[in-house]
Amino acid sequence: MKKIFGLFFVYLFLCTTVFAKDLRFIQITDVRYSQANNSEILKQVIKDVNKQKDVDFVVFTGDNIQKPDKQELNNFISAAKKLNKPFYVLIGDKDVNKHKDLSKKDYQRILKKKLHTCKTYDLNYTFEKGGVVFMVVDGAKDVIPGTNGYYKDDVVEWVDKTLSENSKKNVVILQHFPLIPPAENEGYVTFKPQKYLDVIEKHPNVRAVVAGHFGVNKEETVNEVKYISTAPAPSYRIIDIIDCTSKNPSVWAEVVELK
Repeated sequence: MKKIFGLFFVYLFLCTTVFAKDLRFIQITDVRYSQANNSEILKQVIKDVNKQKDVDFVVFTGDNIQKPDKQELNNFISAAKKLNKPFYVLIGDKDVNKHKDLSKKDYQRILKKKLHTCKTYDLNYTFEKGGVVFMVVDGAKDVIPGTNGYYKDDVVEWVDKTLSENSKKNVVILQHFPLIPPAENEGYVTFKPQKYLDVIEKHPNVRAVVAGHFGVNKEETVNEVKYISTAPAPSYRIIDIIDCTSKNPSVWAEVVELK
């Protein structure tokens, strides 16, 4: 009998250690790529990111180019493809302007063409890594662009519906505009975020909301959800989800500052 109990506890130990899964991804934000001025910054970041171990993917969380220009977007994507890891691209306020050279539809079309993907670059979409669902949520405006984020009602409804559909999985939300301001700057705050925050609060499977935009590094935990804001490149974040498929995973975020 003692032998049976011993084997049982060994089995439990193996289930919680050997078979525990971790997931790591890297966030790069606010690159503001320009062929003329700061292209070297992205090269420097990519070179360093390519040295990191056990990275499942990289996400660029908006303001990827300095101004809404099709050629600069093409140049940015060509540079980003030097990554030796899969990557995703989100839209920020500097990326699009329907009245200039680059609308959201143009942006999506170029991403799909350059990266040879169909589904991935809808404005709001999900992808899954290691059993964790990642939600990309768009809050940018291309008709009347500005630095304030705006998550429209239909977007918030999509978030609510998608979280319900994935209620048994851990979820991380990726977006450009923070819901909780990481610094005092009225010109950067998200317009009427409470409805979105209320949706997150009613879904206990949300583990983190990862954003950029404000230009600062900050982490804040509210109702067991970690809100992560990251400063512009050449800094970037390594984000680890420990025991990522368990009911209580841990989220750790480390800033890497390059000089």
